[in-house]
Amino acid sequence: MKRHLFTLLLPCILLLSGCGQAPGETTAPAGTAAVSPSVALPSLAQDEEPSYLTATIVDGAETGELLLAGEEDYDVYTIGVKDLPVWLDGVETDYTALRDGMTVELAFNGLIAESFPAQPGESYSLTVVEEGDGQCALWLQVLEDLWAADDGLNGGITQVGVDLSQVPGLTDGERSAIAWAFASAHNVSSVTGTLEELWEEGYFTPTTEPAEGYEDSLALYWWEDGVHFSIDVDEDAVWNLPSLGPGEEPPELVAFDAQKWRSGLGAYFFGDCVGQRGEDGTWTYTVGAEMIS
Repeated sequence: MKRHLFTLLLPCILLLSGCGQAPGETTAPAGTAAVSPSVALPSLAQDEEPSYLTATIVDGAETGELLLAGEEDYDVYTIGVKDLPVWLDGVETDYTALRDGMTVELAFNGLIAESFPAQPGESYSLTVVEEGDGQCALWLQVLEDLWAADDGLNGGITQVGVDLSQVPGLTDGERSAIAWAFASAHNVSSVTGTLEELWEEGYFTPTTEPAEGYEDSLALYWWEDGVHFSIDVDEDAVWNLPSLGPGEEPPELVAFDAQKWRSGLGAYFFGDCVGQRGEDGTWTYTVGAEMIS
């Protein structure tokens, strides 16, 4: 797995084009171009064609300050859309019609500021392409709830590790966006990777030497500067559902465990969790068991 360190508010080179660009330059987007409904684009000249960026709303739909994610690791964007026309089912509306999880298409001038997340240039309209399943919001909520559980483990940290490699259905961009949003909410930087990967990278400090005849292990380490969060979805979960009537659809469910780790003797677990998507598209979840070590 690739590992990336995202420092809050620290500009970085956005890998959307070739190397060698001077600071402050902009570059063409990596999103998918497509044809939007016919809309008025007030800032375009008569002979000018907009560019299109297709991405998923990971967070911010309620406020109009969107965090968007595409397919690739660095395909993450922030943009305010309160003043943009929003097209939904061919009808013009505004940002209040947006929901986290929607796939949208942004019409803009084709320029993207080099930062992480990236910032598209002058924008003209936003079109909803798909409703989406909205699971990014569920995983952000789980991470926030784990943060609050046994919050003494969070003391003095400057980093959070986030491992969503065992959450299917997410793009690399969505995983990066979730990690960035979670870290930003707590004014720390994010590192992506499994516990074992970060251990091998040298992030952790040994608390003691292994006893003679025993191998070195994660249980003998702690993360002085951070806490690691991981979510593991059980794709083989079997559901005991009631009989459905004619035309009734089964509920959308997901089974998972989640872990917060500071050391071999400092960890917190959510076990046997079940997430369910409501009729309004929002996700809730229950925790079957909580454990501490």
